[in-house]
Amino acid sequence: MQFSPTNGDFTFVSSTEAEELSGTISAPDIKLNVGSESGKDPYATTFLRQRGYGWLLEVEEDDSEENKPLLEELDIDLKDIYYKIRCVLMPMPSLGYNRQVVRDNPDFWGPLAVVLLFSMISIYGQFRVVSWIITIWIFGPLTIFLLARVLGGEVSFGQVLGVIGYSLLPLIVIAPLLLVIGGFEVVSTLIKLFGVFWAAYGAASLLVGDEFKTKKPLLIYPILLLYIYFLSLYTGV
Repeated sequence: MQFSPTNGDFTFVSSTEAEELSGTISAPDIKLNVGSESGKDPYATTFLRQRGYGWLLEVEEDDSEENKPLLEELDIDLKDIYYKIRCVLMPMPSLGYNRQVVRDNPDFWGPLAVVLLFSMISIYGQFRVVSWIITIWIFGPLTIFLLARVLGGEVSFGQVLGVIGYSLLPLIVIAPLLLVIGGFEVVSTLIKLFGVFWAAYGAASLLVGDEFKTKKPLLIYPILLLYIYFLSLYTGV
């Protein structure tokens, strides 16, 4: 057997039949371009990966399964809001509603919608009260929250804000009645008192628990004053 390569040529000679096999191997130039499809410089890519910055080159793929409805993205539960509205409008325990859900599971969008609705019905002739009603809705519950914590109550600001906001619903209910019978002063006054006590009772029954004991009037009184002030913003008196 004979093997004598010269510059890429080779020759094989069989030891049995002495047949000579010859040929030539040619290797074309091969260039490696990493990341050419994405248009990135391979040297820059290697540089970043070697120094632990390869995560900069990763492209996050959109997952269609993670796309959620708008209401879910904003954490808006319409059924929960509707149930809380019924709990506030019908505060009697005999009706069987779990009213504590208004306090124990507070939300933001429901009370905000109620406050905005109350602002809209108060808009005639006194547009400036809209922003003032929202301001009172923020700082009024803040005052009640601070007072409740000083008196030893276990309540959060979010709970107070939600309960006070939802409890504006009775004032919204009596608003059309005041427009109809506004000329009858005595009847109008009685409806106003009924609406204020309805709203104050609904809020106080949720916020003023047994932990206050003999201190309950100290928290009920500012709640009553807050709804009287809300009604005055509506009536302009």
